[in-house]
Amino acid sequence: MRLYRKEGDTLKVLCLPDEEVEKGDYLLVEEPERGRALLAQVIDVQFANIPGVLEELLRDSMVSCLDCGQDVDPLDLSSHLAYLEDARLLICKIRGGLLNGRLTDHMHWLPSRSRSRIRRLSTAELLELSGVGRELPIAIGEAMDGSKVQIDAKALDGSLTIITGKKGTGKSHLAKLLVLGLVRYGATVVILDLNGEYTRLGYSCDGRPNEFYERVLVLKPGENFRTTLAKAGLSVMMNIMIHALSLPGTSAREFKRIWYHLSRHGSLTLEGLENAIRSWKCNENVRDALFSRCYALSSSGFFTDDPADALDLEDALLAIEGQGGAIVINLRDLSAVDRRVVVEYVLGKLTELLSKWILRAVFLFAEEAHLYLRETYWEDVVTRMRHLGIFTTFITNQPDTIRDNIYRQADNIFLFNFTNQRDLEMVARASRVDAETVKAIARELPPGHCLIIGSAARDLPIVVRVRRLDVDAMGRTRYFFEEAPATLKLEQEIG
Repeated sequence: MRLYRKEGDTLKVLCLPDEEVEKGDYLLVEEPERGRALLAQVIDVQFANIPGVLEELLRDSMVSCLDCGQDVDPLDLSSHLAYLEDARLLICKIRGGLLNGRLTDHMHWLPSRSRSRIRRLSTAELLELSGVGRELPIAIGEAMDGSKVQIDAKALDGSLTIITGKKGTGKSHLAKLLVLGLVRYGATVVILDLNGEYTRLGYSCDGRPNEFYERVLVLKPGENFRTTLAKAGLSVMMNIMIHALSLPGTSAREFKRIWYHLSRHGSLTLEGLENAIRSWKCNENVRDALFSRCYALSSSGFFTDDPADALDLEDALLAIEGQGGAIVINLRDLSAVDRRVVVEYVLGKLTELLSKWILRAVFLFAEEAHLYLRETYWEDVVTRMRHLGIFTTFITNQPDTIRDNIYRQADNIFLFNFTNQRDLEMVARASRVDAETVKAIARELPPGHCLIIGSAARDLPIVVRVRRLDVDAMGRTRYFFEEAPATLKLEQEIG
């Protein structure tokens, strides 16, 4: 390989046909006598545009159509011409530099065309140089060259993470892998499970309890997860009323007065709330608005007047803090309104517990969050809540539902296959990587493979085939016909 040209942070390298290089590979452009090198990643492979090659290809095509007898080539020039015709041009992005064997951001120098040597860098060497996954390793899978890839659990600590890609590519499988990795290191994890995909994390593929069986608690709102008005508290209930049930401001003020009245008289129950609204002196429209919201709370099945029937979320979280565990909030089979009520309650209680330092920190995994999180919560989770100690991972197959400012603040992105140009444009706005890399690599990723971007890979994008996980994964697509598509078979291989 020979250095051809440099334009900004882009290197163009000439590559001969017998030199095996693929998209996503890393190259080291070395100047040994100066003890320095450039680290570059291949984002595209093209044919080298050599003068005269087009003419030669056309001539060969015309000659092959004619019966001209036997070719005479005493100097064996045809083999050399064929070699030139297959020469390739590698389009690479500079990711960093090496100075005396150590990785550095200093790369403000131009390597020599004549003296520099270019070689392919294995993923194992890359990970060794960058120190990825050394302290608290979570095994993710294998790189394209077969090297084992692991990330550091600390890369998710205090971070905003996005897992995105088309449906059926393995997003939820990777999320489960990260959840169990965090639990193994003693983290407290809360999962907002939209489709009931995480409810079997405590079981292996054969249905038997696994090592996480005692550390995974599945809560189903209305069944083993209910609360009372008193345990919820006024602050949480106001959020539920205003944001989940769209209670107008005037009615919200009356609700607060009723709440204080019931608190003083020790009758803070659904029945007491209903009776108080009925006898409260207020505008008839306000009374109707409060009645309808009170009925929504009762019909959700999430609230109860019996303290013995209620689960204290604080106790459940404190029981797993320190030893590591996951609480799965199963939102499956809930209506859209009931989902929002439960999510408002969970996030409100988490914020309350963290702000009082009752909890140290929580890792929150949210599947398709746009279906149950109000838009203002996106900003809360990214800014205020991350300072409180809620470190969020969004999992979605609709990247356009996440705002631009979220992508720009994302610390880690695990990007699976996308072919839609608009989807790629959205993800390409992330500040941790250039748009060309996203567009060039993501559209060709096979199912089960992802591009790791951000601090988890020390800002060195790596393509990984996600490993198998001995967990009853669930969440697979259900089919009518017996013959499943090839994408399903790949899903079954990875999960």
